[in-house]
Amino acid sequence: MNDFSDLGRILVIIPTYNERDNVTRIVSRVRSAVPEAHVLVADDNSPDGTGVIADEMSASDENVHVLHRLGKEGLGAAYLAGFAWALENDFDVVVEMDADGSHQPEELPRLLDALREADLVLGSRWVPGGSVVNWPKSREILSRGGNWYTRKALGLPLADATGGFRAFRADTLRQLDLNGVGSAGYIFQVDLAYRAQRRGLVVKEVPIEFVEREVGDSKMNQKIVSEALWRVTVWGFRDRTRRLSRWRNSRRRHSTGEGW
Repeated sequence: MNDFSDLGRILVIIPTYNERDNVTRIVSRVRSAVPEAHVLVADDNSPDGTGVIADEMSASDENVHVLHRLGKEGLGAAYLAGFAWALENDFDVVVEMDADGSHQPEELPRLLDALREADLVLGSRWVPGGSVVNWPKSREILSRGGNWYTRKALGLPLADATGGFRAFRADTLRQLDLNGVGSAGYIFQVDLAYRAQRRGLVVKEVPIEFVEREVGDSKMNQKIVSEALWRVTVWGFRDRTRRLSRWRNSRRRHSTGEGW
């Protein structure tokens, strides 16, 4: 059994919306994979009773907690609320994980082990050793293509910036200006990785197996994809404009003799 006591208190945040068929199983797997970890179920007022089931688990396990939110506001908003809860309650490590079993809790120790030498660890489908299970080819092409575009547009040296299985040090979250994060959908994951990279933090990728959900409905839709493409394009254009402006200012100072 791995010992992660050197990392401090660990919290796994699991956002939920209509996940009654999955939530008990995923929480139990997390608790088995890393027994010392705490779990926070961040439920967006699921009409199927997911929050009630989470409350029942919390009542019987002091390491399981529930954050009841007023309604469905998107993945990013759920994680931001979970991050705030984690920092308020003095956790040292904060993990993102999907509720549907796509992320394998049994691989969590690999992320935590890598975090010993990093500020942020991403579970990656597209580094050597990573894989996806039960995905149609069209979905794989979309994910690989989106990550390629992200690398080119933002200069982000990551194979899988869009994945949602990741581990942060609490100090990393404090440095990322979370109050300025406005991304609602899956682009939220790119946003945080991009902020970490721009801050000069150490970001590592470790291979994971991503398994498409077998129960319930996927939250992926065209609106989420469109938001991601739009924001990455805007961020990339903004960064190129800033770099060009700095270059021009540098040339101007040099030509006038300033700075000598």
